[in-house]
Amino acid sequence: MSSYFITGTDTGVGKTLVAAALLHALAGRYPRVVGMKPVAAGQVRVGESWASEDALALRKASTVQVLPELDNPILLPDPLSPHIAAQRAGLRIDIAELVRRYHALALRADAIVVEGAGGFHVPLSDTETGAELAQALALPVVLVVGLRLGCLSHAALTAEAIRARGLVLAGWVANRIDPAMQAQDDNIAWLQRRLAAPLLADIAYQDSPDPRAIHINLPPA
Repeated sequence: MSSYFITGTDTGVGKTLVAAALLHALAGRYPRVVGMKPVAAGQVRVGESWASEDALALRKASTVQVLPELDNPILLPDPLSPHIAAQRAGLRIDIAELVRRYHALALRADAIVVEGAGGFHVPLSDTETGAELAQALALPVVLVVGLRLGCLSHAALTAEAIRARGLVLAGWVANRIDPAMQAQDDNIAWLQRRLAAPLLADIAYQDSPDPRAIHINLPPA
């Protein structure tokens, strides 16, 4: 079983893109790969039902199709911080239940990529965050760094928080989301020294990136 937890320095840094690219890479090694978005805030109409755009992207990159209650157990209507979106929907996000859904999914797959919501410490309730979910799953973590001003501190703090939870930082991805950012290569060089984890991919800025076209080195399981 080869599974990873994807987190980011912030929301909107390309976690879904990286998760889908990692699924495509894993599909070259394993016959059954599937993505999981435990908590998604924000939905779009799909036929007669609703779905998360992130979950849809992960499903497209997966080789196994499963029921939504396994690959996206919590779908919240409002595109807000999950704890607020859950309150508005009258729901409670139960980390133990999310872990049970993950283990049920693991019975149907050889590799799973779990994409967290927002940044590492995104609130899931008044008392728990995405960090508690990552810790409960106990998977190697891949950190997506959105290259923009301020990312160095965000990346260093997130890496520190990951390791403080006893988790393995399996690698990180540089995603060049701001084409106007200066000294991008210098920033990446600093992160390579500071994060002490392999750089799995360096993604150039694209208006419409295709995860199938992204080369990502598989991190150690």
